[in-house]
Amino acid sequence: MIYQNVVSAVVRALASEVINSAGGCDFQPKVQAARVPGAICGKEEALLTDCWVFSRLHAMLMPEHWDALVSKYSTHVQRKHDATMAMAARVRSPAPKRFIECATATWAFPQLPGVDGKRSTSVLPAAWYDINRWDEDGRPDSTLYRWRSAIRRSLEDQVNQALVVAQEVLDAEGLIRCAA
Repeated sequence: MIYQNVVSAVVRALASEVINSAGGCDFQPKVQAARVPGAICGKEEALLTDCWVFSRLHAMLMPEHWDALVSKYSTHVQRKHDATMAMAARVRSPAPKRFIECATATWAFPQLPGVDGKRSTSVLPAAWYDINRWDEDGRPDSTLYRWRSAIRRSLEDQVNQALVVAQEVLDAEGLIRCAA
């Protein structure tokens, strides 16, 4: 399996840990006669590749890069939460710790359209997205928004750095489609 780009590879790999095979009937044959006899193909091959990429990236990336990718792209709520809090601990900002943690959490779990973000199961309660609740000292909104913007920019920079490293790992394995 060859991925279109590094983001699609990372998203599929991180999603592979929450996919289960409990539902539905599978009418496609597991083995195709045209391929090597006994070879895994189709959905099973793709899932196996995704799991292998997950393992490879987890082993090859530094913890801060891995946390950045999990915080941004994972659908596993507990892993995403743990990685998000690890990222919050690394953020450098004049903002108080609580503000940094709230800004990081709302970056990792963005508010989605719909009533209270109910289109997704991975949203925080509505009160979490109120920036005025993040600061207990009553600082001006301009300061709060400046801090939040700087924190989010820092987090996105970490994700971009992690994607560059992941790209190098996947290129070395020949898993990214090259443009002609």
